Order: sequence, then C-alpha cells, then structure tokens
Amino acid sequence: MDEKARPTWSRQIEFTLAGIGCAVGLGNVWRFPYLCYRSGGGAFLVPYLFMLVVLGIPLLYMELTVGQYTRRGPVHAMAKVCPLLKGVGMASVAISFIMCTYYNIVITWALYYLFSSFQQPLPWTSCNNTWNTENCTNQGTNNSHSSTASQEFFQYKMLQQTDSVEEAGSLRWELFLILILAWIMIYFCIFKGVKSTGKVVYFTALFPYVILVALLINNVQLPGALDGITFFIVPEWNKLLSVEVWVNAAAQIFNSIGIGFGSLLAMSSYNSFNNNVLKDTLTIAIINSFTSILAGFVIFSAFGYMSYLQGIPVSQLAVDGPSLVYVVYPQAFAQMPLPQLWAVLFFFMLLCLGLDSEFAMVEVMVTSLMDEFEQKLMTFFKRKELFILAICGAASLLGIPFVMQVGIYVFQLMDHYTAIVSIIFLAFFEIIATCWCYGVKRLSDNLLEMTGSRANIFFRICWLIVDPLLITVILVFSVIQFKPARYGDYVFPPWAQGVGWVIALASIIWIPLGAVHTLWTLSGSFTQRLMLSITPGALNEMSKKSYERGGGMFPAVAVTNSSQYSIEKPPIQTNL
Repeated sequence: MDEKARPTWSRQIEFTLAGIGCAVGLGNVWRFPYLCYRSGGGAFLVPYLFMLVVLGIPLLYMELTVGQYTRRGPVHAMAKVCPLLKGVGMASVAISFIMCTYYNIVITWALYYLFSSFQQPLPWTSCNNTWNTENCTNQGTNNSHSSTASQEFFQYKMLQQTDSVEEAGSLRWELFLILILAWIMIYFCIFKGVKSTGKVVYFTALFPYVILVALLINNVQLPGALDGITFFIVPEWNKLLSVEVWVNAAAQIFNSIGIGFGSLLAMSSYNSFNNNVLKDTLTIAIINSFTSILAGFVIFSAFGYMSYLQGIPVSQLAVDGPSLVYVVYPQAFAQMPLPQLWAVLFFFMLLCLGLDSEFAMVEVMVTSLMDEFEQKLMTFFKRKELFILAICGAASLLGIPFVMQVGIYVFQLMDHYTAIVSIIFLAFFEIIATCWCYGVKRLSDNLLEMTGSRANIFFRICWLIVDPLLITVILVFSVIQFKPARYGDYVFPPWAQGVGWVIALASIIWIPLGAVHTLWTLSGSFTQRLMLSITPGALNEMSKKSYERGGGMFPAVAVTNSSQYSIEKPPIQTNL
C-alpha cells in the first residue's frame, strides 16, 4: 500500500515542548501536593522518585519508541504491535475523547477565576456578597457547620451547584459561554496540526515556570512559609511502611506522564524517524517531576502561611483534592500583598497548563481518525481544519452537562470512572501487548534501526519484569481498595454509580471487542488464530485483502523473507 507522506514537527524541540506540555498539567499543581500532604509530606518523595526511575521513564521510553517507529496513532500502532490487543489503541482514543470533553471544564473554571481576579476586592475574600450564607466565615476552618468565603464563591457563585446529582438545575450561561471560548482557543491552537501546535507550545509549556518561580519567591517571604516547606521535605519515615503510599506514588507518576492515554504516542508519530527517543524521554519525564516538586514548594509555602494565619499546624489544614486549586490557594493569596496580581498570574498559569494537556487529548482523536479514514474524511470535509472544527464542536456540545448547576457532580463522576478506573485497566493491557507480546527484543531492534543503539539492560529488565509486575500490583490494589465516587460528603446513589461504570466501559469495552474481531478475522484453528493474534504483523494477508476490496480495516504490515512477521518500514516523512 502506498502511504501518504506523514508530516513532522518543524523543529524537534517543538515535540519536546509539546510532550512537556502534555505531561505537565493541572495534576502537577494540585494532585501531587495533595498526595504529599496526605502521605506524610517528604515521605511521599522517596517512593515517588523511585517510581519515576523504574516505572515512569521506561514506560514513556516504550510509548515514544512505538509511536516514532510505527509512525501511526495509537489504533494502528497497537494493531501492528499485537493484533489481539489492538483494542487497546481504540480504548486510548475513546478515553482521550471522553476526558477532553470534561477536562476542558477545568480550563473553563480557570478562565472564570481569571476574569474574576480583576475585581477589587477579590470576590472570594469576604462574606458580604449576595451568594454567601449565614455559615460563611472569612477565616479557614475545619468546622463542618461553617464554610469559608472562597468555598462559597466556588460552590454558590461560580457553580451555583444543586444539592445532589438528581437535581439537574439550569444551564449556567456564564460558564457555557466561557466553555465555548475555551474550545475556540483550543481550535485555533491545533487547527493546523503539529504546525500550529508546535508554535503555541513555546509559550504554553514554558510560561508556567515563570509564574511558578515568581509565586515561590513571593511565598517564601511570607510568615509561616518555612513551616509548610519543612512539612513538605522532612519525611515521616513510618509512612513508608504503608503500601498505599507506594501505590499512590506509582499511580501519580503513571497518571502525570500520561502512560496509556495515547497522547504522547500520537505526538511522537510525527517525529523524524531517526530522532533520539531517549533524550526526549528523559527530558519530558524529569521536567515533569521537577515541575511537581517546584509546585510542591509553592503550595506548601502557602500552606505554612495559612497555618500561621489560622493558628493551627499545617497537618490540620482542610485540604481535599481539586479544591486545593480553586478554594484553598485563592484563600491564601487573598491575604497576600497585591492579591489581584497573584490571582491573575496563578489562574493564567492554570490556563496554560490545562491548554497544552487538552491539545494532546484532542490530537489523539484527530490523528487516529485521519490515520484510518483520511480519504473519506477529506472527501466529506474538504479541509483538515474543518474536520478538527467538527471534533471541537461535538466535544463542546458534550460539555453542556458540566456547565449546568449539576455539573460538578457529573464532572466528579466522569473523572472518577475515567481517570481512575479505566486508565489502570487500559495501561495494564498496553504493557502486556508491548512488553510481552511484541517483545523487548523487537523493541530494542526498532531502537537500533532508528537511533543506532539498542535499549540498555536497565530498560530491558524494566520492560520485561519490573513494570508488568508493578502495574499488576497497582491494578490489584486499585480493585481491592476501590471506593464508589463521592463529592465531599455526598455519596452518589447506585444508579449514578451504574452510569459511572457505563462511562468506564465505553473505553474498556474496545479491548475485548478488538480481540474478538482479530480472532474472528484470522483463519485456521482456534489455537492457530490465537498464536497468530499475538504475533506482530499477523494481519498482513487480511490487510492486503481489505485494501484490495477498498477497505481500510487493518494497518499494513510486511512479511520478511525468513517468514517472520515484522512491522512495515515507515513512510517517508516531510517537514512542515
């Protein structure tokens, strides 16, 4: 089959920056500090750095190698790697599209807070507003019967949330218009493919570091900041005996870098064939973790300041997940000199962090559909820009439930069953498909062909033994420790939990469906089909027949003279 030349990044640094932007997101600013806080401060850093070395870097290296060698998005790449588990690629596309519909609501909230930050005084600093209740207090509190001004701004002003998921409420027109604005921003950043994304990431990937450093310089001068930083870096060693701390560290590395989402795999498919994969791997992974630790210093110095103001130890502050970003931290810089300046900088930073992660999720969908149906799509849409516009338009419509008064409950339900449940299963099968079915030797041979050197013994051991074992432990522990979705003290009713499982299955179901389709398509006895289905390139004859009939069901693979299956050599690339 003659394949159209695939575009590449204008400069390789653009992929590196896009990869950093994809990996570094809002999770670095709130999830990492929150897990540190919950896991005994500095005690979390030990397993976190260990998991970075043995889990994060090797698996990122694996994904970038597969993407760059196959020069295809996750669907075709996984079909080439292991036909039996080609559904893993489809699941990656499904989970990325589901996540991009609700992840953009976080960008919407950031924009709402950004616009609100230009007011004098900041609207979340006092209880003298129309949306405040009689239980409002200007000081932080752990009293369950009272709430802070920043909590009430988030719940009753911006969200205007209902009391349960069973009360839909009305559309929040302000948030809906900001959601449309967010999607317009996304569209104009990616509508030219890697050509436009590559230019935008120069700003969105780098500017957050300027703001983080500025916030850190400001925060360390505040009274009490040293107490917060001490809590962050001095370990409670007894916490290391908890299995949950180690599993949380692995999960944070795993989710932060984005293994299994298909985003980095899709973006690496636009690399030049001889690009140094290891250099990009180390750069993305190390900068991602450095950002988390830098954000930790920023957040914990603010924690120390808040504990000073409230007269309670850092360990007793009320901190709970995402509210760290939209409740706790805004409350902190309300007390700082020049609060509007720091508020604008902080929420603009959140906007940048959210945008480039959103680019990556939309790019997975675009790349995969273009790989599979490019001729049909171009016949219908005429231009790729119009096709991307259609995807952004569809995703913005699917985001409407999140900007209703019930939106926070829908968001929490989607996040719990997509980001926590689905991705663990998906990543488990991706590792099995690549490390065991495709094999460490083939992966090393691919690296030799691209870069002139094979993977060293450390990476080969991690791929073959350590990483499959670790992800299995995480999967088992996640199943054993699974807790139903909740929002604060509100536990979702059984029917809502059922909807959550349907959302999870919307991505996971593609794995068994893909396996059944592969076994059905191949010829021979069941044993022969099974053996062929775990052999890279086994769909060769089927793909040839499919393309002869004018179809495009399977990616092209080639058979070598020695009758061993191998992936087809990648097409010639053109530089944009």
